[in-house]
Amino acid sequence: METLDVTKIEPRLKHPTIFETFDTLKGGEAFVIHNDHDPVPLYYQMIAERGKTFEWEYILKGPEIWEVKITKLNSGETSKTIGELVASDYRKAEVFRKFGLDFCCGGHKSLKEACESKGVSVSEVEKALEETEKSPVNHQQDFNKWNLDFLADYIVNTHHSYVNDSLPLLYEFSNKVATVHGNTHPEVIEIAHYFEGVAQELKMHMHKEEMILFPYIKQLALAEKTGEAIGTPGFGTIKNPINMMEAEHTAVGSDYEKIRELSNNYTPPQDACSSYRVLFAKLEEFEKDLHQHIHLENNILFAKAIKLEEKLMGA
Repeated sequence: METLDVTKIEPRLKHPTIFETFDTLKGGEAFVIHNDHDPVPLYYQMIAERGKTFEWEYILKGPEIWEVKITKLNSGETSKTIGELVASDYRKAEVFRKFGLDFCCGGHKSLKEACESKGVSVSEVEKALEETEKSPVNHQQDFNKWNLDFLADYIVNTHHSYVNDSLPLLYEFSNKVATVHGNTHPEVIEIAHYFEGVAQELKMHMHKEEMILFPYIKQLALAEKTGEAIGTPGFGTIKNPINMMEAEHTAVGSDYEKIRELSNNYTPPQDACSSYRVLFAKLEEFEKDLHQHIHLENNILFAKAIKLEEKLMGA
């Protein structure tokens, strides 16, 4: 299996070379890219330009060396991601949470890849997923069937509002706990640092969605209903802002994973005061909302918006 060392390739030729290598593969064949940083932007570009015709598997994940195995799928073969599994049946989300599998930011992985990266038994997860199919479906939460304009408004009114309402309290408590307990528990200083970064990123991120991306998605939904033509937006195709939003989701998810690790899965120490305990409880609540928030965008809203734009543009 060929290893392509992209650190030795001129920057402007890196992605074209990778695409050229991928295009020469036959179904079932693979190659490895060797890089000095996480090549996740390449993943989103490949999804945009080649569709779901490949499997993406991390072999090394930094901090200095990153290697990814890219396998070309056979014609007609599909590799359903865990994000798609949740999008088609939201009941599966709780199973992935139980096993610590990220179905939002890491939703592009196949079940096998996600389990292997966490050291989890694939058969155990599959058994748990089968059990969820026996539970009743709450059609009020079948987000995959909602109209895109309604879903976009729901995300803003539910998840964006939750973030905006929660940030002041989490700012206050994270800084307070870091100041009071930082000497004996230095990890809370790091937690406050990471949360500040997450908060700043989310505020800018949500603003871009509410001002640019979501209004365009609602225009697409209206055009589908009325049959009116829709002009080409200033950003070219919707894939461009979506790629940016998904990359930002990945960055936020990575920082929040560090918060979970530093907090020992939000378990306060024995000498924790009330503010300390409230902080950890609120951080865990915030993470659960963030997972649902990003899942609705990455795996449902964005995926369906891309298909709708292609349909309306006659692509």
